[in-house]
Amino acid sequence: MKAWYLLYCKPKSELRAQQNLALQQVESYLPVIKEQKTTRGKTKVVEVPLFPNYLFIHFDPTEFSVSKIHNTRGASRIIGCKELMTPINDAIIAEIKHRVGNHQLEVEPELIKGDKVRFTQGPFVDLDAIFDENCANQRCNVLFTIMGQQKSLQVDIDQVVRC
Repeated sequence: MKAWYLLYCKPKSELRAQQNLALQQVESYLPVIKEQKTTRGKTKVVEVPLFPNYLFIHFDPTEFSVSKIHNTRGASRIIGCKELMTPINDAIIAEIKHRVGNHQLEVEPELIKGDKVRFTQGPFVDLDAIFDENCANQRCNVLFTIMGQQKSLQVDIDQVVRC
């Protein structure tokens, strides 16, 4: 009888396994969500697997060879595949599909020069500053007023939030 099973894939090979399983007419489901990633100071929205290295597959082990799935490029092994296969309840898959479909990414707009920021960590916690510019390695320059003078300070970008 057809049921859902959990397939463990080789690192970052979920899409490869899904494509190769589709060529074998094996239905699969890879839940993905949108995430905001910052690389080299640039922020972009990317789709990432909800469960990295895992893929849900829907097949009948009595009709389709389990060893064919284990030998599929990108696939590693079916979870719970020892003496008796462990199927996943259809309601769980339906709930995952529902939640992934309703997932909304809250995109935080990038800080721009002149934005007011507040320190959330470190020795200046709860004090205000003015964002100046992004630097390398997840750091930024802020203008901080101390003793009547405005000083430039370099801090980790995750230590400040927009006011």
